Amino acid sequence: MYIKLVQPKMIKRPMDTDLKLHMAPPLGLLTVANIVRGEHRVVLENENIEQVCYDDKPDLVGISVTVDTLPRAMQIAKRFRQHGAVVVAGGIHVTTAHETIPADAFDVLCIGAAEGTWPDIVRDAQNGCLKKIYRCSGKLCGEDIVSPAYDMIDRSKYLYTSVIHTSRGCPFRCDFCYNSAKSHQFVNRPIPDILREIRAAGTKHIMFIDDNFAGNPQRTKELLRAIMPMKLKWQAAVSINAAKDPELLDMMRESGCRSLFIGFESINPASVQNVHKVQNSTKEYEQAIEAIHARGIMINGSFVFGLDGDTPETFDTTVEWIVRNRIETVTSHILTPYPGTALYDRMQADGRITSHDLSLYNTAHVVFRPLGMTAKELYQGYLGVYKKVYSLKNIFRRLPRCKAQRIPYLLFNLVYRKYGRCTDSLCKCVTYRRMGRLAAAVARYM
Repeated sequence: MYIKLVQPKMIKRPMDTDLKLHMAPPLGLLTVANIVRGEHRVVLENENIEQVCYDDKPDLVGISVTVDTLPRAMQIAKRFRQHGAVVVAGGIHVTTAHETIPADAFDVLCIGAAEGTWPDIVRDAQNGCLKKIYRCSGKLCGEDIVSPAYDMIDRSKYLYTSVIHTSRGCPFRCDFCYNSAKSHQFVNRPIPDILREIRAAGTKHIMFIDDNFAGNPQRTKELLRAIMPMKLKWQAAVSINAAKDPELLDMMRESGCRSLFIGFESINPASVQNVHKVQNSTKEYEQAIEAIHARGIMINGSFVFGLDGDTPETFDTTVEWIVRNRIETVTSHILTPYPGTALYDRMQADGRITSHDLSLYNTAHVVFRPLGMTAKELYQGYLGVYKKVYSLKNIFRRLPRCKAQRIPYLLFNLVYRKYGRCTDSLCKCVTYRRMGRLAAAVARYM
């Protein structure tokens, strides 16, 4: 069979440039590709970086769906079905909230891990007996996880291609996160599999993209011991509670950690408690930041605005706190009730959801009724956070005390965020891969 895998184009947020679209390849679809390509011809098209071809007559089309790309995914599916292809929809939104998807939008829904569904889908497609829904039955083990088909990546089109996941899911169940859905589980991958992928990447610069790299601290320490001799420079996402473990932080530093993405979400204790972010204790934030910075590790802080407990004053208070604590990079979001999450269920029951246009569910629009401010105040405050954090004045006020961090810090704050549109134009001339290599080369001497 000829199988085509499609990544629908994401909807950029106000602060995003095309650099965001070219950040990294879609590992989910690359995993599907590796599962099915043994006996079949497989092509992957990422609409973020290229046009989708509808005229090459694939037998089977797989589309990866997030909540905000569902409307676009449905449009893509309609065109392929008009050309006679069978269309399978999978991905995080299908797994979490398949009941929100119109019954006639796709031929097949794939719920759960690709490893537990796609072999059956391909077999039944060949035999002409496809079912409407395929579910991954049972709990996925780490040994079951298939590596992505890294060799299928066109490296000239991405900033980062050495992207590796060491686990799936997260042990925590924050109300606003997909991981609050019952369908999601936390699974660690075997360390030998991870090491093999790192060696195959052919670079010392690795981006671990786990939801929570330190979700199992003891197992994370085993992995860090294994990668220490490799002399890597890496970044990952962790929960703030990881900073309570000095041994873990020391091992991160010794193994080459350069930056950690941390979901602070809010500096307001009431706001954090209202969404059951139990691993976050706001009174310990500054101590945690100090512990991380003391080890020469930068922080990418994530903040969510519009939580119950937030007011119009929350925005400036948060910016002042970010600057005072020299948080190196910031990602902010408008609270978004993803269908299938505990937050969505609660807001739906309370009649607070104001829009069901899922294309707006990308954390850059207000789709619910806030309690402590108007929807307009929330949106304008959200935009203002980015404007203020990435003003030249505050970029230099947040300059890291550690001199070794300053060039990578300035590369992100100026080249990627502040002047990202100029950088994107340059990338289109010299290729994203070369620009990524240039940034890595500069950082190599830090």
